[in-house]
Amino acid sequence: MAKTELETRTKNFALELIDLVERMPRNRAGDVVGRQLLRSGTSLGANYREANRAESAKDFLHKVGISTKESAETEFWLELIDESVHLQTDGSQELLSESRELIAILTAIGRNAKASSKK
Repeated sequence: MAKTELETRTKNFALELIDLVERMPRNRAGDVVGRQLLRSGTSLGANYREANRAESAKDFLHKVGISTKESAETEFWLELIDESVHLQTDGSQELLSESRELIAILTAIGRNAKASSKK
């Protein structure tokens, strides 16, 4: 997958998360989880974009690592939405699946970059 393709994919993911949060129930749990989901889900794409403009291999690895961590956090919030009767919202399962794919992609990018930097 090309860098720009993944940038576009993570941006589209963030846009879909925004739509999901707007459809979530308006209650204390929905507000807190929605806010956390927006922070982590939008951050993963922003950090990946920064990684592609990194000034060094070390900087790239750091930013990809942050993106991977933010992806894992996003997965957690989506699991809560999917599993809580107070938060369930149409579309959360599809986004949960996408978050897991993004984790796998970002993890592979990080591993490959680490291996290349050790050569």
